Amino acid sequence: MSKPETTVATNFLRPIVQADLDSGKHASIVTRFPPEPNGYLHIGHAKSICLNFGLAKEFGGVCNLRFDDTNPAKEDQEYIDAIKSDVQWLGFQWAGEERYASDYFDQLHAWAIHLIEAGKAYVCDLTPEQAREYRGSLTEPGRNSPFRERSVSENLDLFARMKAGEFPDGARALRAKIDMASPNMNLRDPILYRIRHAHHHQTGDKWCIYPSYDFTHGQSDAIEGITHSICTLEFEDHRPLYEWFLDNLPVPAKPRQYEFARLNLNYTITSKRKLKQLVDEKHVSGWDDPRMSTLSGFRRRGYTPASIRNFCDMIGVNRAGGVVDIGMLEFAIREDLDANAARAMCVLKPLKVVITNYPEGQVENLELPRHPKQDMGVRVLPFSREIYIDASDFEEVPPAGFKRLIPDGEVRLRGSYVIRADEAVKDEQGNIVELRCSYDENTLGKNPEGRKVKGVIHWVPAAESVECEVRLYDRLFRSANPEKDEEGGSFLDNINPGSLVVLTGCRAEPSLANVAPEERFQFEREGYFVADLKDSQPGKPVFNRTVTLRDSWGQ
Repeated sequence: MSKPETTVATNFLRPIVQADLDSGKHASIVTRFPPEPNGYLHIGHAKSICLNFGLAKEFGGVCNLRFDDTNPAKEDQEYIDAIKSDVQWLGFQWAGEERYASDYFDQLHAWAIHLIEAGKAYVCDLTPEQAREYRGSLTEPGRNSPFRERSVSENLDLFARMKAGEFPDGARALRAKIDMASPNMNLRDPILYRIRHAHHHQTGDKWCIYPSYDFTHGQSDAIEGITHSICTLEFEDHRPLYEWFLDNLPVPAKPRQYEFARLNLNYTITSKRKLKQLVDEKHVSGWDDPRMSTLSGFRRRGYTPASIRNFCDMIGVNRAGGVVDIGMLEFAIREDLDANAARAMCVLKPLKVVITNYPEGQVENLELPRHPKQDMGVRVLPFSREIYIDASDFEEVPPAGFKRLIPDGEVRLRGSYVIRADEAVKDEQGNIVELRCSYDENTLGKNPEGRKVKGVIHWVPAAESVECEVRLYDRLFRSANPEKDEEGGSFLDNINPGSLVVLTGCRAEPSLANVAPEERFQFEREGYFVADLKDSQPGKPVFNRTVTLRDSWGQ
């Protein structure tokens, strides 16, 4: 992929915030990141996190972390813990303790009663199916519920009995009384409370009625004094309802909602429902599988917080939709790792090489820089009679343009000597199992006299190298738009069967024996890799490929 433009990406919210501060409308800004704890955060959430926390930091304000936890049947403490970890991993810290919409359930309940007493809410007995029928469509107005004109006293009684657990799930709902003929479907008497006999991870069994997301969200913003309530464009049609609640309740503040275009990334799925399906049906190993679009997955894949923040800066914030090329994200991590990842050598498909004219028992400790441009020190590679090279670096019948090792041909070993292939040893099936080579002792750090050696290959010492497992990860989906299968199948039919290749018996240079989890490297000529967060252990490293050295997708 070509290098993206380096100009600062636009953010239409910056001048809005600046104008609000300059005019005195707000003395300081308060934003919030309000995930629902019903799954792990994905790359789309990173844009929202960087936006909300970034604006607060830039303008000297604060950003809250609030879990909009109104549906206990789909929520879990595991998701809460993962979300907190991901936000902090990205480099952000919320103001004070994390907050929960459930902290405000008592106040929301009181406000629901306020609406009932004002004649602006009623208990409706329509079944969910009947309610959908009465709601109408985009072209047809809705019809009033037959229960819409219940008296205030009857509504208060029924709502109290709902709260007391007298009715089963779905038997009744509390609805706002707005306008069933409104062209905005969200204003057609939306649900305020549903009956759900479900244990809540924060409030236990205190409640068997739970507020809707729409009723909860804006009022939670108001309670927290949020000045700029920033959400994605799909909530634009919800804004009139957001404002109706604020206008009809005695809230302590009136936040303003702003919408921006969500991140749509090709070759990627960010629907939490579909991500959960991938996990539940074991198409992946878990929410943090390195092929997943979750932040936990990107972290385990070896992406850095800085690379994701830089990516979010590159794509900017606007109201225009569109699809971002995943190559931009891969560019961001390559840029980061090229500058900051130490270099190392790892042979993925080892082929033993015996250097026949090198003295037996002799070992030279060669020093190679850990980074070609930064002072990261050196690593030591013992060089002796037996080494490993990659099997792909020798060809008996080389294709055109092959610049590696061939019969009677020469190649330079990275940071070491020039060797020549003299003999290929084969097993009974005709497979090459060993090369016998000779070395030119006068080529350490200099070119041989009278001849030019074009190829340079990587290697590791046979005796001192470390056996390791290497997992070659690629994009999870074959199609740029995984949601559309040309043959009418589901997104699952677009799963890339080559998205994970596990190589065992690989050999890494000795400096990698005791790498720490999440330590990142450029394996010379192979790509960028990270020591796996879960499975890598001292003496038994496991490396995940983060990204190839260059974009080779589809080539």
